[in-house]
Amino acid sequence: MKRIIKSVTLSVLLTTQTFAISLIDEAKKSGLIAIPAENKVLNKLISNPNNYMNQAKLTLGMMLYFDPRLSKSGLISCNTCHNLGLGGSDGMSASVGDKWTIHPKHLNSPTVYNAVFYTRQSWDGRNPDLEDQAHGPIQAKPVMASSKEYITTFINSIPEYVDRFHKAYGSTGEIPFEQVGHAIAAFERTLVTPSRYDDFLNGNIKALTQTEQKGLKTFIDKGCVSCHNGIALGGTMQPFGLLTPYKHIEAGSFRGDKNGMVRVPTLRNITETAPYFHNGKIEVLPEAIKEMGRIQLGIELSDDETNQIEIFLKSLEGKKPSIVYPALPASTKKTPKISP
Repeated sequence: MKRIIKSVTLSVLLTTQTFAISLIDEAKKSGLIAIPAENKVLNKLISNPNNYMNQAKLTLGMMLYFDPRLSKSGLISCNTCHNLGLGGSDGMSASVGDKWTIHPKHLNSPTVYNAVFYTRQSWDGRNPDLEDQAHGPIQAKPVMASSKEYITTFINSIPEYVDRFHKAYGSTGEIPFEQVGHAIAAFERTLVTPSRYDDFLNGNIKALTQTEQKGLKTFIDKGCVSCHNGIALGGTMQPFGLLTPYKHIEAGSFRGDKNGMVRVPTLRNITETAPYFHNGKIEVLPEAIKEMGRIQLGIELSDDETNQIEIFLKSLEGKKPSIVYPALPASTKKTPKISP
């Protein structure tokens, strides 16, 4: 009897291992890519040759990311809408900016975590990289409502910021506006969250439970990977409402870029970034999964299939980098006065 039990147990174990190994291969062939386990490989992947990353620049970028004085009101920082303690977003259906302005197109603030892996930035894909994107919200009236002139004057009025820019960039003289966005983007490039899912794709077949593996299999089989692929499981431009109109399309005026394409949101840390979709009109993940199946794949996912996919998506919750809120340098007599 013991031999029989041992034989059955071994058979089940081998079957489980075979399924996991096969699933890893299928996932990779479907376009899913893990965050590299080796820091050297990862650092090369997240770097921008036109924005060299060093520790001085990363520290400076983090300070600027949290500094609300970059906004006209002195109240709004990058972290206001992309809160690193709230999954990199703000939990609002639409972002709220200067003078409590709700985004005129009712756009939701996407997470900044893992945005480095996107091929395009912003919902309409207008920004090719994080460096280009970082300058936009600072100047946008519905967001931080500042200006190049104000930012330049502000930064150059604070000796500590000037000194930090000189050290980070090996420069002298006045700090140009462009360096502000570049420093912020350098910091944002480090906001990567590897998860158990990555461990699984990198070869650790025990990193995901059998139930999570089943969910990943369903995720692949149902065609979710057609849009949610790559390292970010998103980040490319795709048509939205491909087969059936989105049921909340009338909420806000956003309809994508000139070709009707929308930047696909990442699924990493998806359990932390509700509400969902560009206009934040769906509050819970199962409903979002079913809606994507309906409008993008033309299928009605069953409750069981939806539950399987949701279980898999929960495994994408990653380890966040340790962030300590920085002490910001004091304003001086030359610093422009805040005009709320």
